[in-house]
Amino acid sequence: MKLSVYQPKKSRIEIVPMIDTIFFLLVFFMMASLAMTTSKGLPVNLPKASASTDRPTVKIVLTLTPSGRYYVDKQQVEFNRIHDYLKSRLHDNPSAVVVINCDKAQSWNCGIQLADEAKRSGARYLTIATEPKPES
Repeated sequence: MKLSVYQPKKSRIEIVPMIDTIFFLLVFFMMASLAMTTSKGLPVNLPKASASTDRPTVKIVLTLTPSGRYYVDKQQVEFNRIHDYLKSRLHDNPSAVVVINCDKAQSWNCGIQLADEAKRSGARYLTIATEPKPES
């Protein structure tokens, strides 16, 4: 009687199910990341809620007029006093937004100096006022 020599079967790695799993994970993470983004929708009339609170945005406006006068919230100040005035205002409300309102006749250097004073005073939020883009 002749005995056969045992030959193990060669194993194969099936890649098609692995690719299907990877694509499933890719689609899942894409859909999950889309759910995390905030979409900016059209303005609608929202319902009122009794427990909601209004958080007003506090703005401090630094203005430089065409004649070179400096104003902080419509109060005329000297340039060297802006730092002290802003520091006291930002101490009361550290999340206030500082708005640079510089006339376009002034040089960029003056606007940058105002921004530097705001940052030196501890402003976290800084923006530059511009005219809105005209609707076409």
